[in-house]
Amino acid sequence: MSSTSFQGTFIEQAEALILEHISNEQFGVSELADLMYMSRSNLLRKIKKETQLSASQFIRQIRLQKAMEMLKETDLTVSEVSYHVGFGNNSYFIKCFRDQYGFSPGELKKGSIDIKKSGNQVEVEEIEPKEYHETTKVPVSRKIKVGGLVLLVTVLVVVLSILFIKNKTEVTPDETDLNIQKSIAVLPFKNMSSDSTNFYFVNGLMESTLSNLQKIEDLRVVSRTSVEKYRNTNKTISEIAEELHVNYVVEGSGQRQGDEVLLHIQLIEAAKDAPVWTEQYNHKVVDVFTLQNDVAKKIADAIKATVTPAELAQIDKIPTKNMEAYDYYLQALGPYQEETKEGLEAAIPLFKKAVEKDPQFALAYSKLAISYYYLDIFQVEKHYTDEINNYADKALLYDSKSAESLIAKALYYIHNKEFRLAVPHLEKALEYNPNSSPVVQLLGDLYSRSIPNTEKYLKYALKGIQLDIAANDSVAKSYIYLHLSNALIQTGFRDEAEKYIELSLEENPQNLYAPYLKVFIEYAKDQNLEKATHALIHEWKKDTSRLDIMQEVAKFYYFGENYDSAYYYYDKFIHQKTIRSLDIYPQENLKISQVYEQLGYKEQADAFYESYVSYCENDQSIYQPASLAMRYIHDGEMELAIDELNKFAAKNHFQYWILLFLEKDPLMKNLQYHPEYEAVIKKIEKRFWENHEQLKQSLKAQNLI
Repeated sequence: MSSTSFQGTFIEQAEALILEHISNEQFGVSELADLMYMSRSNLLRKIKKETQLSASQFIRQIRLQKAMEMLKETDLTVSEVSYHVGFGNNSYFIKCFRDQYGFSPGELKKGSIDIKKSGNQVEVEEIEPKEYHETTKVPVSRKIKVGGLVLLVTVLVVVLSILFIKNKTEVTPDETDLNIQKSIAVLPFKNMSSDSTNFYFVNGLMESTLSNLQKIEDLRVVSRTSVEKYRNTNKTISEIAEELHVNYVVEGSGQRQGDEVLLHIQLIEAAKDAPVWTEQYNHKVVDVFTLQNDVAKKIADAIKATVTPAELAQIDKIPTKNMEAYDYYLQALGPYQEETKEGLEAAIPLFKKAVEKDPQFALAYSKLAISYYYLDIFQVEKHYTDEINNYADKALLYDSKSAESLIAKALYYIHNKEFRLAVPHLEKALEYNPNSSPVVQLLGDLYSRSIPNTEKYLKYALKGIQLDIAANDSVAKSYIYLHLSNALIQTGFRDEAEKYIELSLEENPQNLYAPYLKVFIEYAKDQNLEKATHALIHEWKKDTSRLDIMQEVAKFYYFGENYDSAYYYYDKFIHQKTIRSLDIYPQENLKISQVYEQLGYKEQADAFYESYVSYCENDQSIYQPASLAMRYIHDGEMELAIDELNKFAAKNHFQYWILLFLEKDPLMKNLQYHPEYEAVIKKIEKRFWENHEQLKQSLKAQNLI
C-alpha cells in the first residue's frame, strides 16, 4: 500500500506546526487553528478541501508518518515512538498505524516489512521470513476495555518480602481444556444497502445479537473485540473458528430500506463448515427488537443451549420504545467503539440526543457514564465526576438489572478509588451477562492491583482468555500472555507462567515488561540471587529511566547484603522519584532505611523509616501484618513480630513473592533464634500451598484449567 504527503503552502504550514508539537498529546484541531490564526470552522473547511480528510484525521496522519520515519530510522521501541508522536494510548497507536499502513509497528520493527520511499510515495513490501516457527495455539485475552478506551495493563512485578519452597503441582491452562462444545463467535454483519450511511444500523443488529447471546451462561461467546478483525477478512469459517477456538460462527448481512429491515442470518457449525440454521427476516424497523430477540433464541435453540427464565427475561427486554432514540444510540456506537478521545467526544452528543428522545433510556445513560469515565481516565485532575455519577444513577434507576448500568456505577467507584464498592456491582453485572469480557477484565485488574487477591486475579485472567480469545496484533497478544503469566506466577504455577512469558516475548520481543517478569520466574525456579541481579541490571541498562527495575536491582543487592551496590541504585531511584514528584513503592522504604543506616546516613535512614511506619499504619491490604512484622524486627520487638507473622499466616491468597523472598531479608536474621520462628514460617508456607491446591481444584471445577 502507499501513502502520499500533502502539497501546498497552507498544508505545508499546518504540517510544520503539527510536527513542532508532535509529542503533545493534547495538540488538536483547536490548537492548530489558534496557531494558524484561523477559526476552527475555517480550518476544518480548508483542510477538508485540500486533503479530503477531517482536521483530526489530517493531524493523526502526520503523527503516523512521523512514527513510520522514527520506527525505520531509530532504535526506539514501539511504545517510545507512540509517546514521541503524541499517542497517549499505545494500543490506539498500534490500531491507527495498522489502519494507515496495513501492518503493525511491531511487524516493522521485527524486519518482516520493507519500506521503500520514492518521492512522496511509500511502498510496502512484505519480507519472507528466513525461518518459520509455529506459535503454540493458546487462549488469549485483552486488556480491560469497556466500550471504549483500553485500560492498559500495567504488569509490574511487586516483590513485597520473601521465601522459596519447591512445589511439584503443575497445571496447564491449555486450549483443549476450554469448553468449546457450546462456543460461538458472531462475525460483523455485512451492510448490503446501497446507502453506506445505513452501516451503523446493520452494525447495531450485530451488536444486539451478540449482546443477547452473551446473557446465556450455557454459551461461551467470544467478545466483539476478538471478532472485529474479521470484518473484511478472506479467511474461511473453519480458519476463523480455529483461531477463536469456537464450534459455531454466526454470519449475517442486512439492509435498511425506508421503514423496513431485511436480514439474512445463518449459524454455521465450524467442523462441517455447513449451516445448521438459517433464516431470512423482513421486519418493520419498529419491530427490530422482536427480530433481534428472536435471532438469539433460535441460535441458542439450534445449539441446544440451556436458557433459564431469568436469561430469557434479559433477552426479551426492550431497551427503548422510541425508535428515534434508538437510532441516535446506534449512530453513537461507531465513534464510541473507536477507543479514542475524539470518538468519545463525537459519541456523547448522540447519546444525549437519545436520552432527550427517551428520558428513561437506561442503556444510553450507561454509555454516557462510561464515555465520561474514559475521557477522565488519564487526567490528573478529574473533570467529569458528577457526570459519571449522575448518568450511572439514571441508568440504574431505569434498569437496575442491566450489566451496562452496573458497569457504569462500578466505574464511578473506581474513578473515586472506592474499589471495594465497585466489586459487588461488577459481580452482579456478571450474573446478568456471564460472557461480559469488560466485567471479567475489570475484576481481574481490581484483584491484581487495587484489592490484591491472587486467587481471584488468576480466576478472572483465565476466564478472560476464554471470552476475549483473539487479539488484533502481536503487541496486544504479547501483553495478554504477560498478564496471564503474571497471574500464574503469583499463585505458584511456575512452569505455566514460564510458558506464557515465552509466548509473550515470541509475539513481541519489544515488550517492556516481559523480560522483567521473566527474571523473577526464572528466579522462582533456580533461586539464584546473583544471576537474577545481573539479569535485572541487563534489563535496566536498556532503559536507565526505569524506576521499577532500578529499585528491584537495589533490593536484590540488599538481599545479598551488598549495601554499597544497593545504595548506588537506591540513591538513583530516590533522586529520580524526587525530581518527578512520585510517591511510589512506599513498602520499600524500610529496606532503603536499612541500606542508608548501614552506610552511616542516619538522618536519611530515620526519615525513610518514619515513612515506612506511616505506610504500615495506613495499609489496609492483607499484607499489613507482614509489613508490621518487619517494622517490629527493626525495633527489636521480636514477640510483636512473631504475633504479626502468625496473623499473616492466617491470610489467604497472598502472592508467591512472599515465599520467595521473606527469609532473604537481612532483618529476618534477627528473628531466626526466636523459638517460634520456624513454626510460623512453616505456617505461612503451608497456607500458601493449601490456597494453591484449593485454587487448582476450584479452577478445574469451573472449566478454567
